[in-house]
Amino acid sequence: MGPGLRRLRSGLGAVGISIKTKLIALVVTSVLITCGLALVAIRTGAELRYITVFAMITTLLITQFVAHGLTAPLDEMNTVAKAISHGDYTRRVSGADRRDELGDLATTINLMADDLEDVDRNRKELVANVSHELRTPIAALRAVLENVVDGVSAADPETMRTALKQTERLSRLVETLLDLSRLDNGVVTLKTRRFEVWPYLSGVLKEANLAAGQRKLPSGSGSHTRKDVHLHLDVSPPELTAQADAERLHQVVANLIDNAVKHSPPHGRVTVRARRGTDAESLVLEVQDEGPGIPRSEWHKVFERFNRGGVPSPHGPGSDGGTGLGLAIARWAVELHGGRIGVAESARGCRILITLPGVPERRG
Repeated sequence: MGPGLRRLRSGLGAVGISIKTKLIALVVTSVLITCGLALVAIRTGAELRYITVFAMITTLLITQFVAHGLTAPLDEMNTVAKAISHGDYTRRVSGADRRDELGDLATTINLMADDLEDVDRNRKELVANVSHELRTPIAALRAVLENVVDGVSAADPETMRTALKQTERLSRLVETLLDLSRLDNGVVTLKTRRFEVWPYLSGVLKEANLAAGQRKLPSGSGSHTRKDVHLHLDVSPPELTAQADAERLHQVVANLIDNAVKHSPPHGRVTVRARRGTDAESLVLEVQDEGPGIPRSEWHKVFERFNRGGVPSPHGPGSDGGTGLGLAIARWAVELHGGRIGVAESARGCRILITLPGVPERRG
């Protein structure tokens, strides 16, 4: 009888019967067994007390098997939940394939554990990435200031410019972290306005040219600046206008240009194109470089947090990969407008396509 009841219990779980139905079935089965044994006792003349004891034992055995099927998963869930509360996010609950309330609960706990494991991994990666990014400018700034204090270097304009560059790098990193915090908390609102695209993007490219001229390549690539990369602007029609949050859009375009410049070959070309979209005041932007490009298998990972890309820089492994947050923040800013951003087909290099709607959706 034991193996048969175990098969019955597993069969009930497999066909998707709810716990409430199982309990009702248990009560009905117990009543039927008791009534059946009572009829047997009446017809055979057996003593009712023996039949009663046998009915009770049978009912208790059935109840034990059914109760074990209900309480064993709960005990496992309790153990896994305690492990998760102590920081062990690798534990999972078995029985998620059950088609009842316990199966749903097991699936929910496993999904929760997956999310917590991702959050914990991202937290550790953030701490490691930010620590790595902070170490370089702080060490450089400290060296400059120590040389000035010790009299090794004079506090001339060139020395101060070097210190200023490192301070600006720290400022950019802090601003990135603040944007990440705003992203997570959803406290940013859009301040949209209508503007002319040509002068707007021309200003973004001028700032990018200045930043590229100050960026030096790693020592293994010759220590020259990135003034060799040509930035080209293509807006059609020239009188094109758009409606968006100018500050957020500047953040997106500047970040894409910065990445394109980093991955451009010597004397490469980065092109920024702007076209009118299908709707009034809508805008389609493209940023394209002539670098190694991104494999199609990596397209879905480009805008994920902490993704530094699997494609090596043309300037060697020492190139600055950043925090891996810039493109994630760019995607957030575009989606805040109700737009889309993604990698597009390109015969050469990498081509990022941005589509902004005519009437941005206010989110945040």
